[in-house]
Amino acid sequence: MQTQYAFYQSELQKLIGTEIERRKENLVGAHRASGFDLSEYKHQVGIIDGLRMALELCDDAKTITQGR
Repeated sequence: MQTQYAFYQSELQKLIGTEIERRKENLVGAHRASGFDLSEYKHQVGIIDGLRMALELCDDAKTITQGR
């Protein structure tokens, strides 16, 4: 069971990392394009922050479960 959990966590972290990179690329592309919207930029940065926090929480959960 632990192996399945470790695989799940690894895949989830990869997906979150991929999504962070995708959103960062979109921000760079939007910044280069005309019609830069500060509110949309802030929104996307907030999402990226939230995804990074999710990665940190995954690490915290791993530490907690390995300590038991």
